[in-house]
Amino acid sequence: MRLNPFNTGDIKVRSSSGGGVGKAGGIGCGTIIIAALGYFVFGLDPFQTAATVESVQQGTQTSGPANTNEQEICTSSQYAREACDGLTSLNRTWARVFEEQGLGDRFQQPTLDLYSGAVRTACGSGNSSMGPFYCPGDQTIYIDTSFYDQLARMAGNSGDFARYYVLAHEYGHHIQTITGISGQIRSAQQRATSRGQANQLQVRMELQADCYAGVWAGKNRNLIEPGDIEEGMEAAAAIGDDRLTQGRVSAENFTHGTSAQRSQALRTGLRGDDKACDEYTIVR
Repeated sequence: MRLNPFNTGDIKVRSSSGGGVGKAGGIGCGTIIIAALGYFVFGLDPFQTAATVESVQQGTQTSGPANTNEQEICTSSQYAREACDGLTSLNRTWARVFEEQGLGDRFQQPTLDLYSGAVRTACGSGNSSMGPFYCPGDQTIYIDTSFYDQLARMAGNSGDFARYYVLAHEYGHHIQTITGISGQIRSAQQRATSRGQANQLQVRMELQADCYAGVWAGKNRNLIEPGDIEEGMEAAAAIGDDRLTQGRVSAENFTHGTSAQRSQALRTGLRGDDKACDEYTIVR
């Protein structure tokens, strides 16, 4: 995808490092797969997962001071540059959407934390083996870019659009937070009478985030290159509940949608109409 270069004046970026857990790229693939399964498929609270890791590591989750030099962070690697380019585009695109709908005063930019190893968040302790995640408590997207190498193996390609899709999906959760959708669904989950019912709500929210990722791409279709859409579809399919569990899904561990559902949600968003994503919201 031919995104314009990042502009540090349009983004909020920082980089946090974990204490003793391991730097990006230093965690084995098996660890990433197992923990990603817990987060993406089985519906485990990623911060409960991190707490378990923390107890095993005997307190090694303490993060060092965050680097807030955005230029330095964004030029530290190819993945970091892509993330900053993507964040710049996402901010501009969604700010324009809110403005066009007369909701400009409600738009807020999220922060992107390109952390390494482990990190403390307003939602608890995070760990790179959890995969990318969004914390509504501090409105921050957390990504350890070592995940992208694992995604390439899972999706069978190393295209940049697959990585942009992941960032745009997490950004979709930010949109749900500032519009109140996330809070409504969380309240409904608390009223759920079963784990399966709560997970159905979670699936709807995850599919809407996929749809929002597609909206961003659809509104920047002039920047899409041949093969980009296919890369996005492959990435969405690779992290479908049925693919990751080899078909062994149930109401108790079905949290993000099947490969087909995730691909379809992304395809729906590619029309460029964010209102089309309302079909995934069951709490209005």
